[in-house]
Amino acid sequence: MKPNADFDLFQISDDHEALREAVRAVAEDKIAPYAAEVDRTASFPTAAHDALVASDFHAPHVPEAYDGVGADAVACAIVVEEVARVCASSSLIPGANKLGSTPLILAGSEELKLKYLRPLANGTTTFSYALSEREAGSDTAAMRTRATADGDDWVLNGQKSWITNAGFSEYYTVLAVTDPDGKRGSNVSAFVVEKSDAGFSFGEKERKLGIKGSPTRELHFDSVRIPGDRIIGEPGEGLKIALRTLDHTRVTVGAQAVGIAQGALDFALDYVKERQQFGKRIADFQGIQFMLADMAMSLEAARHLVYVAAAKSERNDADLSFFSAAAKCYASDMAMQVTTDAVQLLGGYGFTEDFPVERMMRDAKITQIYEGTNQIQRVVMGRHLLEGR
Repeated sequence: MKPNADFDLFQISDDHEALREAVRAVAEDKIAPYAAEVDRTASFPTAAHDALVASDFHAPHVPEAYDGVGADAVACAIVVEEVARVCASSSLIPGANKLGSTPLILAGSEELKLKYLRPLANGTTTFSYALSEREAGSDTAAMRTRATADGDDWVLNGQKSWITNAGFSEYYTVLAVTDPDGKRGSNVSAFVVEKSDAGFSFGEKERKLGIKGSPTRELHFDSVRIPGDRIIGEPGEGLKIALRTLDHTRVTVGAQAVGIAQGALDFALDYVKERQQFGKRIADFQGIQFMLADMAMSLEAARHLVYVAAAKSERNDADLSFFSAAAKCYASDMAMQVTTDAVQLLGGYGFTEDFPVERMMRDAKITQIYEGTNQIQRVVMGRHLLEGR
């Protein structure tokens, strides 16, 4: 499915709406029943993974040439949105798969694409993305992980932090400095690392506020030997590839935020129509209606911004960087506000684990942080404005 003339007129196509219905059916039947338990036990959402693989929603972005579905960026956003509506942890299966493999799609050799995208498309593996380090979060160019040339191979040493689905994924796109004396930002290269590579290990699972079902761990590289044909692009192009990747995948975070917020609004709406106070439904109070209106208004604005950014991602428009940053930033701020308001609408019940809105509020917070904090997104947008782009 490709963005068409109807979408350019702010109308989602019938194909996209049919996709939404299909994903929602899978999400409500196969994923939602396990979401609370996944959160409570901080366990990987295996049932969700299996259901997404069975329906080809686990990595819909993979091109048809590599056995994938070849879904466009708007369709991929809808998949993540609908899964996140019931379980944010599970939405990181298609989300992280796209993040981890997009560098290959953008800059990998044909041999690399054939080798690694096919098993991803077939659901026999997942992909993770390794950019951040303990002392190199927003300042990505400050990374210390090194890849040293040794004959035709590279030897990797260092660590990466905050890696989504680490330990579960078989494949990792890893960024490392390959020219320590080179120009900052132009001395980093990208590689594919396999889980089975000797010297590659994982730290303990992070204990997190939200998205507890998606394991987050450090990666450790102790003289990991990487064959030379596993480099993505040319030496020194890694950081450029990484930033291009984020231009496309920040849209996915925006879609995840929209889905989380939609799930919270849906539940809150059902609740206020049933809850009785002062002899009538609390939905009949104007103050409650104003809250709901503000929640829905912000949510729809975010959804449209995400879809516009997704269409720009599909076309690779020149202003994609601005719109992807804007979509991620606005949607995640919106999700934090909407989920907080949903907790408020449920009163004391909203503060308990018996209802899903507290989980959704906790899950929403990370969307303001990962793939670049919202402060960094504002830096990106500001620079684009000042440069007249």
